[in-house]
Amino acid sequence: MRGLPLAAWAYVCGVVALAAGLIATSSFEDLDWSKLAVLALLFLICDSAPARLNITRARVSLSFAASLASVVLLGPVGAALLGLCALVTGQRIFAPVKRLFNGAQFALSGFMAGTVFDLLDGDRFHPEKARWVENVIGPFLGALVAFVLVNLMLMAGVLLLSRQASPRELLRESGQLAVGCLGYGMVGLLIAGLWPRVGPFAAVLVLLPLFIARWAMDQAYAQQQAHAATLAALCQAVETKDFYTRGHSERVSRGSVMIAQEIGMRADRVEAIRYAGMLHDVGKLGVPTKVLQKSGSLTEEEFAAIQLHPMRGLEIVREIGFLDEALAGIMHHHEKMNGRGYPMGLAGDEIPEFARVISVADAFDSMTSTRSYRAARTKDEAVEELRRGIGDHFDPAMVEAFLRALEREGWEPPRPVVLPDDDVVETTQQDHDDPSAPLRVAGGDEVRQTGRP
Repeated sequence: MRGLPLAAWAYVCGVVALAAGLIATSSFEDLDWSKLAVLALLFLICDSAPARLNITRARVSLSFAASLASVVLLGPVGAALLGLCALVTGQRIFAPVKRLFNGAQFALSGFMAGTVFDLLDGDRFHPEKARWVENVIGPFLGALVAFVLVNLMLMAGVLLLSRQASPRELLRESGQLAVGCLGYGMVGLLIAGLWPRVGPFAAVLVLLPLFIARWAMDQAYAQQQAHAATLAALCQAVETKDFYTRGHSERVSRGSVMIAQEIGMRADRVEAIRYAGMLHDVGKLGVPTKVLQKSGSLTEEEFAAIQLHPMRGLEIVREIGFLDEALAGIMHHHEKMNGRGYPMGLAGDEIPEFARVISVADAFDSMTSTRSYRAARTKDEAVEELRRGIGDHFDPAMVEAFLRALEREGWEPPRPVVLPDDDVVETTQQDHDDPSAPLRVAGGDEVRQTGRP
């Protein structure tokens, strides 16, 4: 508790005190202790193996199924007592404060769900004789929603007060968490329905489908991690060709996500644009290293090779199925609103949305990064350059979205580049990503990032 801010400390204590007071003042006369014991064992088994989600540090406990079954089989008080099992779960054995809070959280969620079930006239005493649609399923759905809402709200409170998440992050990620909680909670209805016919064996019957569901979610998580590792390897291969662009792909990816979230993209499209930002320069693998690192002016052939890198990128990654819309961002991130970009000279709304997003993030990171031929520009200078390019180079909506996100979230510039001692690294004096830096073509022509001499 020493690491928690005072407000979070007070919040945790308040939630724990509320749950303790609620249970202490409840009556246990009608409680079926044998059912409680079986469900408690199921709760502990399920809670020991939470399902991982594709959200940072987020997991969904399978114990939601036992908690929601107790709403029907035991009522509000029984559901609250079952929630206290979180106090002794082995999953958080070295985090006593977290165990206390989670126990209180489950207890309050269970009590509220049980209360909603009763208020909706749910039949929890004789489900085998009830008219299930009117007397059980409808009230159960209401109780399930109440349980998930209370649970997520209590969790959001401690995350906000402990400054572990912002309101925006919670809103963005609560959807997937809620779906997982609702899904596992519905298994509780299966337990309650089987109980009158098979008794405590109902808890055993649901373990197999529960753990199959957990296995499936683990497979999805592992696949997501494999995707990330694949993309990271491609980015590392690109950046090995030029030490001065180390970390560029990751920062462009972050900037692209900032814009995407600011303009309200769906979560799946935000994930796709994160991939697109990481791989936007993967086509440099098809550009000769001597061209990328050339210290003098480019010949027309060399400049043409650089202009082809978006198309090379598409050729390299087009068979990676999970990229989908990201491919358009990779292909067209050097198009310009005035139609003078490359590789296809698209203009305005002809340019895919992903490409318009990446273009802004790409240019900003390039301008705020140190290159061999110039020091990094300040954030204010880069912002001013973005504003100058509105309507001509950049989509106005994307620039404004980026600037709003930048004001709120900030931007950490790259660290100074440390060149290896054992290699001779040539460095380029041109930057195709920087809208304010001219590319020089042999013969004296200067190309100011228009894509045409």
